[in-house]
Amino acid sequence: MRGLRLLRAASAGLLGCLCVLLWLGGTPAYAHSALRTATPAPGAKVAPGVDVVSLTFGRLKSGTTPKISLTGPDGTAVPVGRPVVADDSVVCAVVAPLRAGVSTLSYAVTSADGDSQSSAFQFEVSDGAEAVTTPSACQGLSLPEPDTGESPSEGGTVLGLSRTTALSVGAVTVVVIAGGGVLALRTRRAARSPTAGRSAPERGPSV
Repeated sequence: MRGLRLLRAASAGLLGCLCVLLWLGGTPAYAHSALRTATPAPGAKVAPGVDVVSLTFGRLKSGTTPKISLTGPDGTAVPVGRPVVADDSVVCAVVAPLRAGVSTLSYAVTSADGDSQSSAFQFEVSDGAEAVTTPSACQGLSLPEPDTGESPSEGGTVLGLSRTTALSVGAVTVVVIAGGGVLALRTRRAARSPTAGRSAPERGPSV
């Protein structure tokens, strides 16, 4: 009987240790910021026109800036604006137009307890799929536009003028400046000429 009691006590002790280990092992899942929801969601199929992506985590560390990157179906990087955190847990970012196909979104965040997490997921842009709307937490925020690498003169307007008009005005301006320079040079040369200002000698009557 004594041996049976000792065996039961040992079993109870092992079970208690196992419960403690399981509890300790499960704690980080609650303390750290795992991805909860996303727009577009992982594995989702969405219609073209996505211009804002959002990721919802647990509470994020204040003063840190999450990182988001996008890779298009052809393997090239998609420009992404600087992410902004709303409500201490929702990461919002403006993205350049997405092409049809499977895109890969990568992210890196720092939770409130200082733990850093990074991961990635994929979603597909397809004609005829359901359109997604910008999450309410991201609406009304001043989100930085992505850097597409275009100079101010490429597309859009230049000083309030269309690109074509601006180029035409610039060409005319160059021609006018060049013509004025040639005229000024000729005037200066004429002023320096020794015969400048002299009148031709008068000839007497022929005999």
